[in-house]
Amino acid sequence: MGNAITQKTTGGNTAKKTLPENTIYKTLLVGFDDSQPSKAALIEASNWIRKNGGKLILAHAVYFDTEEFGIAPEQLEKRLKAGEKACVQSKEMVTSEFGIDVQSLLCEGDPPTVIVDVAHEKKADLIVLGTYGRKGLNRLLMGSVTSYVILNSPVDVLVVKKPCTECTGEYNSILVPFDGSVPSQKALNRAVQMARINNAQITAMYVIPRYEEMIGFFRTDSIKKTLWQEAQKILDTAKKLAERDDTSIKLNIEEGHADEVITGKVKSLKTDLIVMGSYGYRGVNKAIIGSTAERVIIHASCPILVVK
Repeated sequence: MGNAITQKTTGGNTAKKTLPENTIYKTLLVGFDDSQPSKAALIEASNWIRKNGGKLILAHAVYFDTEEFGIAPEQLEKRLKAGEKACVQSKEMVTSEFGIDVQSLLCEGDPPTVIVDVAHEKKADLIVLGTYGRKGLNRLLMGSVTSYVILNSPVDVLVVKKPCTECTGEYNSILVPFDGSVPSQKALNRAVQMARINNAQITAMYVIPRYEEMIGFFRTDSIKKTLWQEAQKILDTAKKLAERDDTSIKLNIEEGHADEVITGKVKSLKTDLIVMGSYGYRGVNKAIIGSTAERVIIHASCPILVVK
């Protein structure tokens, strides 16, 4: 299993429950490191399972660094014991507070690689992560756990960005940045499915770029009108896609820097989930590193679902 040297199961299989017909995610995998953000991810996933049914898996990885443990080999055993304790305590918490079971896996290996490998092996439908990391999400995305998982995950990834007390697993207002591309269409389709489950309101947003700030051209009233007409045409496509599934959506046209507008609208729209498509030559590779999607994930105050 890649860099996952060993794997120890410290929990059982989730109790069987009849799944609703409209269930999207049947097996949720939570990347867990016992930090508060990863606990929030676990609670969010547990609430989802309690409401919608399915299977919950928790994966805790202990990284094996040959150089580090060559100097202090006893540290590996200490970390493994600490990890096992965290898994057991988390399993007990989920069972007690949510009335569901959870399978917990204690693994040796590089955490992001372990998470992706477990997702493949356990046929997970969704990976759930907290924005954990010693230097915060800003450093986390630039080559660490969250970025690697988003880049390499075979399934959708939910990044939970809120405290444990606010994690309910429910989404009543969903925002979909939409530009007419195939990835944004996939994101909208997923948002429609999520809206059915949660009886949520969807807002599709298109942000008109401020080209004059990028290339210094003079924007006349005629050019502005053309840009707004194009924006409306793009959002009309979103409306038609949603109507195919008998879902009504709100349309929102804004101007400015996409990431700033999207994250800035979260509060006024009372958004509790942003659903974004994955872009780039290798999936989300080109979109996350240094682009709008990365900045949205860094700065948004609500969970972000990245649709693969």
